[in-house]
Amino acid sequence: MCGIAGWVSYERDLSRERETVEAMTETMSCRGPDDSGTWIEGPAALGHRRLAVIDLPGGRQPMSAEASSDSTAAMVYSGETYNFEGLRSELRSRGHHFGTGSDTEVVLRGYLEWGEAVAERLNGMYAFAVWDERERKLVLIRDRMGIKPLYYYPTDDGVLFGSEPKAILANPLARPAVGPDGLRELFTFVKTPGQAIWEGMREVEPGTVVTVGQGGIRTTRYWSLETRPHPDGRDETVAHVRDLLEDIVSRQLVADVPRCTLLSGGLDSSALTAMAAQQLAAQGESVRSFAVDFVGHTENFVADALRDTPDGPFVHDVAKSAATRHEDIVLGSGELADLRLRSAMIRARDLPMGFGDMDTSLYLLFKAVREHSTVALSGESADEVFGGYKQFFDPAAQRADTFPWLVRLKEMAGEQGGFLTDETRKALDLDSYTQDAYDDAVSGVERLAGESDFEFRMRKICYVHLTRFVRVLLDRKDRASMAVGLEVRVPFCDHRLVEYVYNAPWSLKSFDGREKSLLREATADVLPRSVYDRVKSPYPSTQDPGYVTAVQKSAAEVLAAPSHPVFDLVSRDWLRRAVETDAAGISPARRHGLEHALDIALWIDMYGPALTLS
Repeated sequence: MCGIAGWVSYERDLSRERETVEAMTETMSCRGPDDSGTWIEGPAALGHRRLAVIDLPGGRQPMSAEASSDSTAAMVYSGETYNFEGLRSELRSRGHHFGTGSDTEVVLRGYLEWGEAVAERLNGMYAFAVWDERERKLVLIRDRMGIKPLYYYPTDDGVLFGSEPKAILANPLARPAVGPDGLRELFTFVKTPGQAIWEGMREVEPGTVVTVGQGGIRTTRYWSLETRPHPDGRDETVAHVRDLLEDIVSRQLVADVPRCTLLSGGLDSSALTAMAAQQLAAQGESVRSFAVDFVGHTENFVADALRDTPDGPFVHDVAKSAATRHEDIVLGSGELADLRLRSAMIRARDLPMGFGDMDTSLYLLFKAVREHSTVALSGESADEVFGGYKQFFDPAAQRADTFPWLVRLKEMAGEQGGFLTDETRKALDLDSYTQDAYDDAVSGVERLAGESDFEFRMRKICYVHLTRFVRVLLDRKDRASMAVGLEVRVPFCDHRLVEYVYNAPWSLKSFDGREKSLLREATADVLPRSVYDRVKSPYPSTQDPGYVTAVQKSAAEVLAAPSHPVFDLVSRDWLRRAVETDAAGISPARRHGLEHALDIALWIDMYGPALTLS
């Protein structure tokens, strides 16, 4: 895994802008702590920071190759292509020669052979940029599910790009500003494709190619989630899901560095850990696993609307069953509430998302894991693929003409942006923005011939989870892991699995009346009974009132600065009430608003963005 950055300026010789290019590249040092490099030729500049995972001595970037007798193609690449060995064999049969054993060179030579269509042949998680001297064009390509991030910023004579917004914002041409739609994205949970929040910046959408030439910018889609018939019955579907998972895990265990699994004791991570353990045992190896926990959490756990059980006992059942070398990362409330960690996650995201201890605990988990492993397999995205969240089964969410997770969120956290000033809410009109985003999201969902009204409704629910909701969580995992130089792989995002399960009817996905029925049956033989029977529990959050008290103390310091620009957005009276609320009895809505308001204040201090409401 790596970080990339670059600049194309058709009216400049960028060799004179090396200092700026290096500054852009340096912002990606956390993503690539092992090596760095830049390539500048005329109007094009590419920067790369490397996290070495495959072919450690080789694979240095930027990487270039002869595209014709008098021109070069140069590339910077982030991610992993899991089928690179098969592609390398095919390219060799077509006359290509290789100087390294890296997947980077396979992708570059694949581009020389197939052009932009190379994307259709890749199985993996990737975001890369190719400067093609033959046509003086830049090609940006992102993986199908959006696992790896990639942003771009059109300029008067070209474009800036980077793995994260901070790489682009390091160039003086990019102004740190957020307009009304960017603020709407911050205060809703809709994840509009292409929206980067920062004014003038765009996200390369998953499954797309962005081509930059002297004539302008062109975007083409090479993959989308399509409706197809599913002819397989239950037994065939369960068997095929298992076959796919075995192949996916096998591919994603390939690395030249230490690897591990992230284990929560839920169905998803437990299944991956158990399958990885079986496959590695056949090679004489064992799996290392890690889990996050909080001091006293299991002993003092109280069931709530989201979580019926603590993770700890189930984690240990899996670790024992799969014979993993397991370690719990146990965190205290003081470190979870540390403003330095909160700031680190805001810096990692470039945005204030308000996830609170669920962000800081993830950051600390990954930091601890990185001391032992460079690659980790995660169960992320299985809930979106197989239907694991409670909103999939909530009749109100099923009937709602909006994003189903917002129905559940409203029940627990109240109205969107409840902590904002009346003026801010009125100017942004978050409800209308959300409705427009939902209508746009489901407008392209195709209905299968003969599909019942209920099945079509469930298809749309699955679709928005796979094309909107999951991207929020993938972004979070990418930023938190890459902030400490850890590569996290997500087997459940393999596009073959996503396509196959998406088109299985809901009656099949929930054939036993439970969440993730297909995954549970496909992996039943490797799971402890306790995990097989366990009800879905989301990523853990501390229940210690001491954590809330610490957050309230930090928010009180913001209140003590009455001229702070955060109060152009956040209601001072609302924040004061949240600070004065008894920590032990604080509602989910008030706790979330408190976290988000504090994040916004810190973000404004760190980035100094120009904010406009209209």
